[in-house]
Amino acid sequence: MDRDLVALLGFVGMFVLMALRVPIGVAMGIVGVLGFGVLTGMGPALNLLGNVPLSVLTDYNLLVIPMFILMGAFASHSGMSRELFDAGRAWFGHRRGGLAYAGIAACGGFAAINGSSVATAATMSQVALPEMRRAGYEPGFSAGLIAAGGTLGIMIPPSTILVLYGIMTEVDIAQLFAAGLLPGVLGVLFYVALVQWIAIRHPQRVPLGEPHTWAERFATLKNLWAVLLLFLFVLGGIYGGLFTVQEASGVGATGTLLIGMARGRLRWPQIRASLVDALRVSSGIMMIVVGAFLFGYFLTITQFTQNAVDWLVNLPVGAYGVLAIVMVGYFILGAVMDELAMILLTVPIVFPAMTQLGFDPVWFGVIVVMAVTFGMICPPVGMNVFVINSIARDIPLTRIYAGTMPFIAVDLVRLVVLCAFPGIALWLPRVLGL
Repeated sequence: MDRDLVALLGFVGMFVLMALRVPIGVAMGIVGVLGFGVLTGMGPALNLLGNVPLSVLTDYNLLVIPMFILMGAFASHSGMSRELFDAGRAWFGHRRGGLAYAGIAACGGFAAINGSSVATAATMSQVALPEMRRAGYEPGFSAGLIAAGGTLGIMIPPSTILVLYGIMTEVDIAQLFAAGLLPGVLGVLFYVALVQWIAIRHPQRVPLGEPHTWAERFATLKNLWAVLLLFLFVLGGIYGGLFTVQEASGVGATGTLLIGMARGRLRWPQIRASLVDALRVSSGIMMIVVGAFLFGYFLTITQFTQNAVDWLVNLPVGAYGVLAIVMVGYFILGAVMDELAMILLTVPIVFPAMTQLGFDPVWFGVIVVMAVTFGMICPPVGMNVFVINSIARDIPLTRIYAGTMPFIAVDLVRLVVLCAFPGIALWLPRVLGL
């Protein structure tokens, strides 16, 4: 059978299984093994099924993912997310839209000690969303803000998506973390500017909050030492040469546990809940990784990957024209596919093309992460939107999606800015000598 036809049927089969609500990792794995079997025989395909999960799950580099997720789980259950929001509310709550500013700042701060977008959105939905609704904020806008703020979790380091990108492309993860920091901060500033614009144009959507005394404001800063210490210790240790990224993930998780226990915030029930949460999220991620690797072997044997790279490189639209086509492709895939699956499925195809066209691999990693974040808040999938809806069931999905639209528009502007000025992402790695 023609290999191009087999590859096409493989993609169709994968999307059909996804439409039937088969988990995406399982769908990719089934199609990968069956497609590999059609071309090589079921014996080699079954050997692939036996070897790939073992090699993936014992890969030392992938240890970073569950460790950073565990770090975020310990931070959430020890109340660090609440402390971040309380500090933001004390400092900005008196302004129109102050709780929205506090929610954005808390999302950005929690992202600095948690590598998951979904976890950031879920945590802040329980901390910031109820407070915003009690203050009279429009529910759809509030939920949309938290959904968008959650996407900062995979841009501001540590980021599980950047880790996967680095492992797949052999780009230094420390460079990627440094490159993601300024674009992440830029995202916070853009969201704040959007809230300010809404406060001017539609003040009824973002009411005034309660004022706090200066004593109350400075009192809240005393509780932020743990977050600041963890962020500086983990990233400072990486860039100071104290430990590798893999070691930093373990140090971060252990440090968060010890700080939580020392403050009396993490007792056995909270520790157990953190372990269960981290196991649930990590196992889901690893299932997608295994499925993507199986599907990747299938695409390799069909030569689809190389053909796609050659096609992209030879398009008569120039380097930035190809980049624009790739970005549009990510937007389309983001409407139907999980962000992890998008990275694992597309990076082996687009990364060689982008490097051949002369784009910096570190910068392109930041751009890819920016692109996949759209899928987390866009219909019809929007993982962050579904997570928030599962917590605040009285807010319909349609209203949450409507609330995310202004933030999607702002993110598009940020993406264009990062494409036009690559130095925003590359400046910090150069300053750090990476």
